[in-house]
Order: sequence, then structure tokens, then C-alpha cells
Amino acid sequence: MNPLQPRASHQFNPFEPHPELDDVEVPNDVDWVSNSDPFGIFSSRGMAPPKMPSPSEVRQESKERSTNIFIHHKNLRGVLERHEATIQKRWEKKTRKQRLGILLQAWPDMPLTHRPDFAAFRKHAENLNKDLGEPKTLALLLNSRGRNHPHIFAASDGELMHLGKVTMAIVPVFLNQYVMMLNGMIRQEDYGKLIAWDEQEDAFDLMHTRKQFLPGEGLLILEFQERLLEFLVDCCKIILHDIPFDQMMSNKFAAQPEPPLKETFDATGSSTLGILSEEAPYRPPAKIDLQKIESLLSARAVRAEDHIWSLREDPSYFAETMLEMKEHLPENLLTTKPLRDDLSCARTIEAVLVESFFQLESFVELRNQATHLRELSRKYSPEISPKDDLPEEYLAALLKFRHYLNHVTKGVFNQLKTSAAASPPLRFLFVHNDLRFTRSSLIKIKPNSAVQKDKVTQQLVWLLQTLWEDDTDLFLCRMTIVVDELDRLLKTEPKARELVSPYMAMLIGELSITGECLRQLEIYQPWANGFEQALVDRGEGIKKEFTQNTKVWTQVNDTFKEKNTVIIRQLGDPSGGKFQYPAGKRQNKANIEVLRRSEANLDAFWSAVDDLLYQKAGSLDGTAYKQVLSQPRYLQRTPEWVEPATKKDSDNQKPNNGSYEYVLPSSWLTQDTGSALSARTEALALGAVGKVKVKRRGVSGAETTSQDDTASPPPGDLADPQPTFKVDTRALKVFRIVFFDPAANTTAGEVAWRDFLHAMDSTGFAAQKLYGSVWHFQPTRLDVERSIQFHEPHPRGKIPFLVARRHGRRLSRAYGWHGAMFVLKDNN
Repeated sequence: MNPLQPRASHQFNPFEPHPELDDVEVPNDVDWVSNSDPFGIFSSRGMAPPKMPSPSEVRQESKERSTNIFIHHKNLRGVLERHEATIQKRWEKKTRKQRLGILLQAWPDMPLTHRPDFAAFRKHAENLNKDLGEPKTLALLLNSRGRNHPHIFAASDGELMHLGKVTMAIVPVFLNQYVMMLNGMIRQEDYGKLIAWDEQEDAFDLMHTRKQFLPGEGLLILEFQERLLEFLVDCCKIILHDIPFDQMMSNKFAAQPEPPLKETFDATGSSTLGILSEEAPYRPPAKIDLQKIESLLSARAVRAEDHIWSLREDPSYFAETMLEMKEHLPENLLTTKPLRDDLSCARTIEAVLVESFFQLESFVELRNQATHLRELSRKYSPEISPKDDLPEEYLAALLKFRHYLNHVTKGVFNQLKTSAAASPPLRFLFVHNDLRFTRSSLIKIKPNSAVQKDKVTQQLVWLLQTLWEDDTDLFLCRMTIVVDELDRLLKTEPKARELVSPYMAMLIGELSITGECLRQLEIYQPWANGFEQALVDRGEGIKKEFTQNTKVWTQVNDTFKEKNTVIIRQLGDPSGGKFQYPAGKRQNKANIEVLRRSEANLDAFWSAVDDLLYQKAGSLDGTAYKQVLSQPRYLQRTPEWVEPATKKDSDNQKPNNGSYEYVLPSSWLTQDTGSALSARTEALALGAVGKVKVKRRGVSGAETTSQDDTASPPPGDLADPQPTFKVDTRALKVFRIVFFDPAANTTAGEVAWRDFLHAMDSTGFAAQKLYGSVWHFQPTRLDVERSIQFHEPHPRGKIPFLVARRHGRRLSRAYGWHGAMFVLKDNN
């Protein structure tokens, strides 16, 4: 994931060369001087031009629609104030067929698909998803539109038509030199008011900065709101069919308190980002949720930090990461000229190191900016009004944050491009160029025309390719909409899920985080409409600042190139059992030696990596990478085996062979002295490349471990006294595996994902599924603010023992948790 490359810009700059237009023939009959018929070129070429009504015609239509909107809104609000709870109960009791019948009776030509605009654009979408037919969606829409003034929906309603407008499926009328007022207009006579540029001093600026609307856009919004409110009133009439409409709002029925809206959960009982995204069009436009943005980015930054520590601490995690990355390199598609093993390993090391570094730097930077935005939001809260410009300091920070978000998103796109075609489930769908007849080693990938794809596969590949190409299709559809559609496809089609590897699911999860942050900026209306215009004067400065702030990132990226990582390839090559780590096996002298040797091999590799960084990139001052590794963290290491004195002692022994030792990493990043391997590491590393034979004699039945994760944590890990959690049997079983305790008569088994969710909920975390495989855990009943994220196992719903053990290490690092904190609660 390299965030140094900017996203493609599809804005037309007349001051830049455009070679793509060199062969375009300009008709000779175009009048470039006269502005009397600006759309004549359309009609002369057989294309229907936009309608051009007069100002009086626009005013008349606007007045009529505005009047109807306020009438329908008044009726809807009056009905809901007296009957909303009754409507909700009756709607929920009806079958899906009955609900759809009511909807079609109220709106006979209602579109049948979820996102009909996207379905029309993407011609392959055939999944009928009548959102309003769901039990809770109509209740959301009735509540939001009936209980809130129409003006607060103006900007978001306009954005809903984005795809239709850019594809010209919807063509607004054109009226020049006028602006239509909707945002912030509370009075009926002002809502939809048409103002000429010369009538009001700021009229042009209101249109130019998109604080208000072009007349054609405004009429579309008024038309939409008029039809929608009329439809909702008709739904209420049908649902309350036993009450005459003229009596629904009479004094015969007293006003009732507003009933609460029920939350929607998935099959696990958890909230999901997908559900929130699907329900967003039916709720009031949300204000920008900077706390949510900061929480998402903070948890992701912590996960990146934990990833780096796990790579340095856990040999099995390092080996699995290397093998997973190797499986997703483009070289896997080569059949005519396979890459040499040493170069393949060097490229894998390069990919692992670059990804871990940029993930940490990117998300720490975004988290810090989000924290700063929250501070500015509080600072300027009294001054922020929809009718005014944002304070300059706050606007500049928002634009900078948006710029960095787009860079990080582009990095994920690039990683998706290099990994998707090579991933094992999708590899058969692509082929590479033949390198036998070229001196170039550049791998070019294209679809395999010999493979016939079913519709689900076609849709999945199109969505993924639309994201990684970052081209016109994505510009038209918008990234947040495409990611939403990808999540919907993976949720509803088992075939699509089978074609997504765990690593690909992780990348989709990355897009869910950056995409949600971008979505929050998009809904910050009316100011979001003016972000592009605001960048005209500020864009170059933001780009220069980004280049200056990421100079060290560029140096590190160059340091980890293949020509340098080939030098340390042998130390990081996981083949030959170099990082074999039987942590779940019965403890004996042979296993202890294997554990210690693998740990020493890992220490030797990272010492070489740190030396390479120092030689090529310098001291890394100012980077999150150095800050993380400079913390007084301890690596969990296996102590030497101590032979039991007698058989009785062997059966009962725990102090020496059932605990860890904790050591500081030996590196110039963590110590004041220069880099040098510790005496322990040097001694163990000698001759450590050979394969070790593990004796299994005497082991029968289920294998257990005497690695005791409940031993006292290293100094400095527990700054505060930890609580005792009283949990049920199901949760206690999970924590006994996550924080494995051999004295508790448990085995080193798997953990069901739903059991893990239950265990986290029982300690005070609210779980929310993002896209891909990422779950976000937000503390709700704990004396901590820090969130944490875990990956759902894919495709199986079971967490392997070693992965569960790593989850325990992450919880220990984040909150100081250990196994002794969890006890069985008394049901009495």
C-alpha cells in the first residue's frame, strides 16, 4: 500500500495540454463568439439539448411545487404526530408481499432495484432489493421526512441524482444568470426562490460556490421532494385505511410522543456499516461525525501498530504474512518465465515491509488530522452556519484531510490492482503477457478470454476493476457507492464470497474505513458541494505540503526496493522451517529449542532490516514508525528449558517452563547504542538455518501447551489496576483460549467468531462490522476510550488457536488484559 501516488483527476483544466483531443474534429459551423445558442452544437448533431425555460416559467413551476411540498409536509407531520406508532406496528405485521402491494399502489412505477441509477449504469445488476419493502425502512423514511423541514434534505436530495446527471440520464433545464434558493430557506415563499445575479450582491457567489443551486438542479430537487412527500402521505392513507383522511389530523386523535425507531442488526446481532449505508438515504442528512472518524482511524492505527509488533515478535505470524503476500504477487501468474526463488522472496519481503510501514504512517497521520479537526470543530462551533462560509482554518484542515484520504485510498487501489488478479480464487480469470519474447520484466495482466464468467463473477470483477483502475467509471459512480455495491454483493452472493481471499477481504476493509471517512465529508452539506471550488486557490499548497511531509516515506519506500531486500532475503525466507513455531504443542525440550531458534531467526532478520533502514533512510525522525518502535515495549520470548529434577517435579513444574521472558528489542530504533544482536540472539542464530526434528514420543490425545499467557505482564505494561470481569461460561471459554491458561483444564482449540463477538460484548464493547473482514469494537461500558479492530476469519467462521492467541496479545497491549481478569459469574 503506497499512498504517494495521487488519485486520477477528471476535472478539465483548459490550461493543460490535452492530447486525447488532438484527433477530435470541431465542426466549422460552431459560433464561438455568439452566446445566443450555446447548445446549438447538440441539436445540430442530433442530440436533444437541455430545455431552456424563461425565468417566469421557472418561477411558476418552482412556486407550484414549493406550495405542494409544504402542503404534503404539513399533512404528513400531522398524521405522524397522532398515528406514527400505529403505522409502525401495522407495517411490521404485514407480510413482504402485502408491503410491496401498498408501495406499488401508492407509487405504481416505483423502481424495483436498490440504487436503480447504479443498476442502469452497471447493466449487470439484476438483484431486486426493494428497500422500502423491509419492515423498518418505510418507518425511517416517514419519520425523517415528516419530522424534519424539507430544506435540510435539499443538498442530499441533489446528491442522490449525481449518477443520473453525470450519465445524462437526467438532464436539468438550463437558465443562465440565476440561482435558486433552497438551503436554509424555512419560509414557503423563500423555498425555491429564483434570484438573478444582478438582483442580489452575493447571488453569483452563492451559485458559484454551490451553497445554493442552479435553477435546473433546484427544480429537480423540488420535483423529487413533491413526489416523495405525496407518496408518503398516500402510504399513510392506505395503512390507516379505516380512518378517513379528513379525520386523521382532527382533534379526535390526540398528539402522541414520538415513538423510538428500532435499530437494525445483522444475523450476529451487531450493527454493520453496510446496514447504516443502506439506511442513510432514508434518514435525515447526518452532520459530519468527527468522533466516529477519529475512532475508526485510531483503531486502524493501533491495528497497524500491532501488526508491526506481531511481525517482530511472533515467528508464525511473520511466516504466515510472508506466505500470504507471496500468494498475491503478480509473479504467480507467470507460466512461461517464472521468477527466480531468490527474487520472488526479495519481492515478498519488499511488499511486506512497504505495506506495514505505509499502513502505520498513513493511518497515524489521518488519525492526528481527525483529532485536530475535532478540536477545530469545537472551537468554531458557535460560528458555523449553513448560510456562511466555514472559518478559513477549519476549511483548510478539512481540505487537507480530504487530500490525504484520497492518497491513502489510491494506495489501497494500487494494492488491489497488483493483488486481486494474482489471488488464488481469482487467478484463473486472468493471464499475463509472454515475457519470453521481451527484455522487459514488467508483468501486464489482462482478462482470460478463454474463461466464461457467470453473472456474479462478472459483477465482482467489474466492481473490483472499477476500483483499482480509478478511471472514469469510478469518477461517475463515486467510490463510496461502488464499495457499498461490493459489500452488498459479498453479503448476498455466496459465490462472490468464495472468490475473495482473506487478504482481499482485508483490502476491502481498508476501503471501508477510508470510504466512510470520505462519505462523512460528502454529507457535510452545504459546504461539501464547494470543496472542489475551494481547492482552486488552495490545492497547490496542499500538494506541496504533502510532498514535503512525506519525504521520509519516499526514502523508506526506496530503501525497501528489491535491489536492497535481496541482501536480507536469506534471513527472512520462511522456507526450511526457519520460523516453525509449535506454540500449541506439548512443551518439552525439543519444542522449546524450536521456539527459541525461530525467535532468534526473527530477531536477526529485523536487526538486519533496521540496519538497512539506518544506512539508506537515516534516523527516521518524525515518523510514526520510529515513535512506535522507540516505545518501551517488550518482546515475549521463550526462556531456556530447565530439566525437571524428578518425574513428580516434571508433572507439576510450571515456574521455569510454563512462562515467558520479556526482552527489549535490540535495535538502534529502541536503544541509544548502535545496532547489535544480543548475546542470546547471536548464540542461537549460529547454525539456525537447518531443519529441527521435533520428537513426539509420549504425546497422545489432544495436545496442550504449557505456555502460560496469564503470567505477570512485563514491567510498564500495566499502568492501572485492572478490573475483574464476571462473564458467563461461553465468554469464559473464549478468554481461556485467547489468554491460554494450562491450569484451567482447557485445550488449545479454535474459537467460533460468534463466541468471540459475545465475549467482547460481555466486557463492554459494541461491535460494528465494516466492509470486507474488518470489525470495529467500540468501548461502551468500559473506563477506556480506545477502540480496537479485528478481522473476521474468512471463509471459515472459526478463529485458529494461534490467531486467537495473537488477539490476546493485542488486547494485552491495548488494555493490559490477562487471563486472570476473567471469572465465571454467579447466576444466583
